[in-house]
Amino acid sequence: MAVAILALGVLTGLPACSKAAGTAAPRAEAPEAAKVDGLLGLAESPACQVTAKLIPACGAWWGVAPEIFTGLGPVQALQNAERRMRRTADIMHVYHRGSELFPNAKEVALARDPSAPRLLLINWKPSFDRTWAEIAAGALDKRIDRLADHIRQTFPERFFLTVHHEPENDVKAGPRSGMTAADYAAMYRHVVLRLRERGVKNAVMVMTYMGAPNWAAEPWFEQLYPGDDVVDWVAMDPYVDDRVRDFDGLINKVRKENTRWPGFYRWMQWRFPGKPVMVAEWGVFDRAAKRDFYLSVRKQIRHYPQIKALVYFDSPRAPRGDTRFDTDTAAGRAFSELARDPHFRATAVPRP
Repeated sequence: MAVAILALGVLTGLPACSKAAGTAAPRAEAPEAAKVDGLLGLAESPACQVTAKLIPACGAWWGVAPEIFTGLGPVQALQNAERRMRRTADIMHVYHRGSELFPNAKEVALARDPSAPRLLLINWKPSFDRTWAEIAAGALDKRIDRLADHIRQTFPERFFLTVHHEPENDVKAGPRSGMTAADYAAMYRHVVLRLRERGVKNAVMVMTYMGAPNWAAEPWFEQLYPGDDVVDWVAMDPYVDDRVRDFDGLINKVRKENTRWPGFYRWMQWRFPGKPVMVAEWGVFDRAAKRDFYLSVRKQIRHYPQIKALVYFDSPRAPRGDTRFDTDTAAGRAFSELARDPHFRATAVPRP
């Protein structure tokens, strides 16, 4: 299988750069970014468009989940993170759970900022009390309908939505658990189809895997996928520790005992050749060389054309350590240079 996957080097089904008219205006800070990188013109180019599924025609989106677990609200957290990395984000990653309505007023304001619009990546876990099987059977339909009414009435813009991200860790293989991989797929399908039936047509759906190779060895792993008709992007959430040396090692983690597993990016190329890939969470812990890793991302990102978005998880208290990108001066400088690389400035966020 690995040989077949490696042979699929050409990305299919994604848009190429074109000279079509009617594209979004460049970001306000694009000329500065182009000057910083010594490549005047690329960041200002009107040639790269955005598809209805929010796929950037050229390069990739740059996103952040800012200053998580600090107690700051989304506006202050994002402003702080953008100041630290010296650019505005294309994607703002936010988290909601249960009966919370989203996007809320502060998230809407960030998305509609006239000087720097952002795309919202909304991460929603519908319930911690109901099983996936119960949700698929309709147990939360009133909650889903209330959310759909809220979205339809308050936020017509396109946004990314992922439902119960990283499900692998929550799977219970027992057939009566209500939390099998097949139950997850049924739950995801039910939520998406119910939202669509209630008029939510602007949610671009993301299926988010953990990105850890041990789960790929489980016999139920393939059963998680809910179907092409309800998934627009596929995503992974890998993190850098002392065993990961560079960007390739992050997105293509393998385990010696699972010789058939080629790594998540290679698997996604083979399994979803027509879908864009998002790295929906990634972070570098302090026990790794942060500066060197960010340099590797900048050097290698163009080798992976199916990756159309990188969204950093910035937190001083992530579950396994500190993922702030600027815990030392050299790391902060390398991260800022990565964030402002022309690859992440080639397509402008569409204005509301």
